[in-house]
Amino acid sequence: MLSATPPLIVLIGFLLDQVIGDPRRWPHPVVGIGNFIALLERHLNLGTPVIRRRYGVLLTFLVVGGSYLLTWVAVWGANALHPLLGLGVSAYFVFTSLAGKSLLDAGQSVLVPLQKSNLSEARLQLAWLVSRDTDNLTEEGIIRGTIETLAENFVDGILSPLFYAALGGAPLAMAFKAISTLDSMVGYRNDRYEEFGWFSAQTDDWANYVPARLSVLLLLLAGWLRRMPVRRTYQIWKRDASGHPSPNGGNPESVVAGLLGVRLGGINSYHGQPHHRAEMGDALHPVNASDIVRCCHLVSTATWLSLLTALLIAYMV
Repeated sequence: MLSATPPLIVLIGFLLDQVIGDPRRWPHPVVGIGNFIALLERHLNLGTPVIRRRYGVLLTFLVVGGSYLLTWVAVWGANALHPLLGLGVSAYFVFTSLAGKSLLDAGQSVLVPLQKSNLSEARLQLAWLVSRDTDNLTEEGIIRGTIETLAENFVDGILSPLFYAALGGAPLAMAFKAISTLDSMVGYRNDRYEEFGWFSAQTDDWANYVPARLSVLLLLLAGWLRRMPVRRTYQIWKRDASGHPSPNGGNPESVVAGLLGVRLGGINSYHGQPHHRAEMGDALHPVNASDIVRCCHLVSTATWLSLLTALLIAYMV
C-alpha cells in the first residue's frame, strides 16, 4: 500500500483536475500563497536596490519553504488521523497545483468568439491569459497569442506540477506552485520588481529547466500519435528554441509551432511599447482558428502522456 501511494496520489489529483478543473468557490492553496506574497511584498520591497535584491531572496525562501512545510504538516496530520485521509489531502494538494482542464477551457474561451467573428470578445478573453496588450490585436495576433500561451503553460501548469508531485508528493508540488506564483506576481523587469523579483524569476527558470526539456519529448510523441510532422519539428526545435527570451519557453513553443506548421513570435506590445520576440517555426500556412483546435488536441494528448511519465517517476522513486 505504501509503495503504491505516490502514484495513486498523482493519479487521483490528475483525474480531479481533468473532471473538476479550477473550482472557484473551493478553498485554494494558491490563493493563500498569493495573499502571503502580497503581504510580504508590502513589508520587504523597500530600500536601496541592493537591499531589495536581498529581500527578494528572503521572500523566495519564506514563500517556497513555507508552502512546502505547511503542506507537509497538513499531510502528516491527516495521515496521523487515517491513511485514507492522508491520501485524500495529498491528492487535493496535487489537484490544486494542476491547471490542465482550466488551460484547455481558456483556449476554448478565445476560440468560441473567434469562430463567431467577435474579435472584441476574443481580445477580452485573451487578456485574461497573457500580459501583452490585446486591445488592438488582429485575428492573427489573437490566434498566435493563444497558441503561445497554450504551449508555454503546458509546462508551467501541467507538466512541471506533475513532475514535482511524482518526485516529492504534495509538498514538493506546492513548493513548485509557490515558485510559479512568485514569478507571476513579482518576476517582472520593471522599476518595481527589477531588483526585488530577480531571484523569484531565476528560481522559476531553474525549477522549469528539466520539465521544459522533457516537454519536447512528450510533445513530439503527442505529435507523432496525431500524425503531425515530427522530423521537421525536431529540426525547428534545434534551430529556434534558443532564440526565446526565456531559457525554457522556447522548447514547447518551437515544438508546437513546428507541429502545427505555423510561425509564432514576432512583435508584441507591452504597456504600449512594442517588443520583438524571436520567431518560432515556419509559416507553412497563415494561422487560423482551426490551429487553436489542433493545439488544444495536441496539448491534451501531451497531458495524458505527462501523467504516464509522472506515474512512472513516482513508482521508481
